[in-house]
Amino acid sequence: MTLLAIIRHAPTAWNREKRLQGHTDIGLGPEGRIVAASWQVPAAWQNWRLLVSPLSRARETAAVLFPQTIPEIEPALREMSFGEWEGRSLADLRADAGAEAEEREALGLDFRAPKGESPRQVQARLTPLLQRLAAEERDIVAVSHKAVARALYALATGWQMLEKPPVKLKDGRAHLFRLAADGTPEVAELNILLGSMDTSTHG
Repeated sequence: MTLLAIIRHAPTAWNREKRLQGHTDIGLGPEGRIVAASWQVPAAWQNWRLLVSPLSRARETAAVLFPQTIPEIEPALREMSFGEWEGRSLADLRADAGAEAEEREALGLDFRAPKGESPRQVQARLTPLLQRLAAEERDIVAVSHKAVARALYALATGWQMLEKPPVKLKDGRAHLFRLAADGTPEVAELNILLGSMDTSTHG
């Protein structure tokens, strides 16, 4: 059995402004680095293999949380692309009838912004990674993104994203999964507290 802990990066200026980031490479900035520095991960995780999204906000968070570990950049952990919606807020998109935001959101796992990715497509790129990690039988901590963590949670639970999740994945927390021999994830523990600061919003 392999354990996989996933941590969403600390907040950026776009998070505070509730703008969708997706593949747009926004760094943490001073406030985000302060939040990351307020977090602590379980001591045992410092000895786990460290995988990180190639986006700078995840790499910067990993550098603060795991200063003694050289991370492996893993493209499959990149945030879901929001395509033409990147830089806009959901509130703005929902108010824009032409964006068809609510109709797209109602598609659950098949939600996709124009020229973006769907959660199902994120699951498709995560699955080979999970299979490989399970075969290597080494516990891992991954620093990634909100949509990636939700896609992983949906894989583990069968949640179709057509309604609220059985358990809300809170920001500023870690989520621990067990990987079966074939890479299938199972929830081990959700919302493991890292810090007390609210880091909500998207991407």
